[in-house]
Amino acid sequence: MTADLSTTATSLLAHAPATTAPGTGDTAGSLVAADVPSVVQSIDWLAIAPPTLTALAALVVLVADLFLPAHRKRLLGYATLTALAAALVFLIPLRSGDRSTFCVTTGAQACSYTADHFTVVIQALVLGGAFLTVLLSLDDTRKLPAGEYWFLLLASASGAALLPASRDLATLVVALEVASLPAFALVGIKRGDRRSSEAALKFFLSSVVATAVMLLGVSFVYAATGTLHLTEIADRLDDVSPALDTLAKTGVALTLVGFAFKTAAAPFHFWVPDTYVGAPLPIAAYLSVVGKAVGFSGLILVTVIAFPSYADVWGPALAVLAALTMTVGNVAALRQNATRARSAVRLLAWSSVAQAGYLLVPIAAAAYSSDEQIGSTVAYALMYAVVNLGAFAVAALVARTHPGNRLSDYRGLYATRPLAALALGFFLLCLAGLPPGIIGLFAKVTVFSAAVDAGLGWLAVVMAVNVVIALYYYLQWTAILFRAPDGAPRAPTPLTTAIVLTSAAGILLSGVPQAVLRFAAVSLF
Repeated sequence: MTADLSTTATSLLAHAPATTAPGTGDTAGSLVAADVPSVVQSIDWLAIAPPTLTALAALVVLVADLFLPAHRKRLLGYATLTALAAALVFLIPLRSGDRSTFCVTTGAQACSYTADHFTVVIQALVLGGAFLTVLLSLDDTRKLPAGEYWFLLLASASGAALLPASRDLATLVVALEVASLPAFALVGIKRGDRRSSEAALKFFLSSVVATAVMLLGVSFVYAATGTLHLTEIADRLDDVSPALDTLAKTGVALTLVGFAFKTAAAPFHFWVPDTYVGAPLPIAAYLSVVGKAVGFSGLILVTVIAFPSYADVWGPALAVLAALTMTVGNVAALRQNATRARSAVRLLAWSSVAQAGYLLVPIAAAAYSSDEQIGSTVAYALMYAVVNLGAFAVAALVARTHPGNRLSDYRGLYATRPLAALALGFFLLCLAGLPPGIIGLFAKVTVFSAAVDAGLGWLAVVMAVNVVIALYYYLQWTAILFRAPDGAPRAPTPLTTAIVLTSAAGILLSGVPQAVLRFAAVSLF
């Protein structure tokens, strides 16, 4: 038997064409290389550098915490800043947006990681948001376990940076959980604080339910298509067997419900107010921007890339969710009592829910027109990230002298801290869409136009009504800033830096709104 096999192999090689690899002279080796598909995937290290560097920095910070004395723990915060800045720098060579890695080497071409324009923009938002969160946190970690805090923040940021580049459902779910799991611990990291523990528990339970529902949907989609890669799912859903059509539609619906939890879309928003109030203020800011970016990135990827064949399923559903979310958020924000403890943070939480409704509008519109509508969501998210982090930065400043963080505590802030008051007033006007917050106005017009262009006139009307409702509580808070003063809070350097950076970015974007709004007119994929 062995002799026969040897003879057969020798005969095959003898009759094979003599194609020799250049400079090697190895005919048999080149034959194997030509006929046997390689299962070894090449890795584009530059493409994966931003999330990889952030994850490695998390490990370095955790280990360094073991060896640093207590009086040097502050160095860990500056190391975290440096790592996030370096990750942002690695985005510069990726601006061309045409790199993919971890690709299937057998059969159809499909990649698990793609650094396209959408990826680069969202990674810049995520890493920039994490950078500003570190600035907000530098003076607030003295009563917290510093090493664990910075490790968890970097770990969550690495998952958030990985998610927009994910192009298969397995990587997408893993990235989502890497971004979410450390966030649970960050919310409840204040030891001995009952409110913080309760907030972490609510956040954990809601996220676990969302993940379970999403995984069930993903398993149904996989059963119907036989693949996890988003582009291949789109191709196979076009020709799914009639016997599996109901299973595929159920999988699509359940996957969207899972992401609805992550984006805080109503009626899956119930965890937001208590989580934001119980979490450390910088973490509430982080969740309102980076957490939201994570949810919306995943939602965009599964709807526009994986499920375009079922646009008739998710399009109307997202349109209804958008209308419900913005209405619930704005009406709840109207009901905040100015003298209630932490009413300022609670108002920002409900405002965050309302803003999620606006962000859903262009995604719903993409079901009725083209995926270029997604650019409106990205443009709005960039504006929202800058001004909302700025509002939280001022809230953190006021909380230094008024731990209750009531809306009434902002009374007369202009007389004691004029620059902080002007910055907060500007941020609130941007969120309301009023001048001089030009970027907020243009971003809302872009989202409004996306609804109109897609033929969703009813949704545009609902959005217009909600914008008017939101004017009341944004302007009411702005007016409080210019009333009689109480006392002047001390402004630490990192907190002042965060306020200055967000103010400068907001003013710059208002002066040159095309820097952000150009994403609304191009395809990002």
